[in-house]
Amino acid sequence: MPTYRPLAEILRPSELSEFIGQRHLLDPDKPIGKALSDKQLHSMILWGPSGVGKTTLARIICSQMGAHFEQMSAVLDGIKELRNVIEHAQLYKHQDKNTILFVDEIHRFNKAQQDAFLPHIESGLITLIGATTENPSFEINSSLLSRSRVYILDKLSTEDLSTIASKALKNQDILLDDDGSLALIIDSSDGDARRLINIIEQLTETSNKTLNREDIAKTLQENISSFDKGGDIYYQQLSAFHKSVRGSSPDGALYWMARMIVSGCDPKIIARRLLAIASEDIGNADPRALQITINAWDVYERLGDKEGNRAIAQAAVFCACAPKSNAVYSAFNKAIEAAKNTGDFAVPTHLRNASTKLMEELGHGKGYRYAHHEPDGLSKGQTYFPEEMGEQIYYEPTDRGLEIKIKEKLKQLRSNL
Repeated sequence: MPTYRPLAEILRPSELSEFIGQRHLLDPDKPIGKALSDKQLHSMILWGPSGVGKTTLARIICSQMGAHFEQMSAVLDGIKELRNVIEHAQLYKHQDKNTILFVDEIHRFNKAQQDAFLPHIESGLITLIGATTENPSFEINSSLLSRSRVYILDKLSTEDLSTIASKALKNQDILLDDDGSLALIIDSSDGDARRLINIIEQLTETSNKTLNREDIAKTLQENISSFDKGGDIYYQQLSAFHKSVRGSSPDGALYWMARMIVSGCDPKIIARRLLAIASEDIGNADPRALQITINAWDVYERLGDKEGNRAIAQAAVFCACAPKSNAVYSAFNKAIEAAKNTGDFAVPTHLRNASTKLMEELGHGKGYRYAHHEPDGLSKGQTYFPEEMGEQIYYEPTDRGLEIKIKEKLKQLRSNL
């Protein structure tokens, strides 16, 4: 009985000349194209959205360099699997053959796991090609980044997707009755070649060899939508999660978090959004929200998806149940606007630092009263704004949570200024 091969695997290009898109990297005078023609391979991070060919490109690079190919997934593998890769690499080294290690979703490895690559990259035992959909500046260790070059892969254009679709339709012996049918398939793929090919493969399940827009729309409607990272569904679900937490609905927050997780969202995206919520929507009404969210992110980094997801869910429930205040957020925006409009105002003399004898002679710091030497630790009447502005009030605490006490304290402090 013949072994089933997915259409995406059948259509996977094996030569650089067959690769669709990314000409800004692959043309002979461009970075990767030139490196391959010069046989000057180096470790690299391929940063781009899903379905643009990161895995395929890594395989082609390996083939053209005549190297041994190893692959790891940061979702499924860990240090144990890396040790196996290193053992294989050492065996191939004795045969004078280089090893290229491709790591999919490398951003999901924690700091310790990423550090494990360093000695083997530095020794030349492996050449690392990491693939990520996340900004490497935030998700990849600086030590690993300094030993790699980052290449940005673009979302596939409509023309690129049309070329791939034509190959897939020809392979499956399917005809479309008009250009609108092809446009519908391409729009549904949202720049993801893998999704495009999967849609076309699903269309082969129909008995019709010529398809119209109604056939395609029905197939797409029956297909379970995945987490469309970077597209409308991504932003809609993340927005629904944010608004559920802001609106103090722990149940809504858990539902939208679960929807994103089940559909393949990186949990760190949710943790990152929670941190923003803890500052923007909770603020000083309950400052614990920031620390609890940071702790949950740390648990995820240490324990991985299963236990880590529960910790993030715990933080989401806490944030949803916490008292809400955007007073700090609003105050900071007011301060930013004031700073833009008063950037030429000088620092008052008494607030300046007399770090040299000359500055002291010029009167820097003169008249400043050290709060710790004042009664109640408060320099009554001392001003803290440029003279042209006078004293300003930006932060106005709410009557919720800890800000109730902060408001009372500020009322007392401001009455003494």
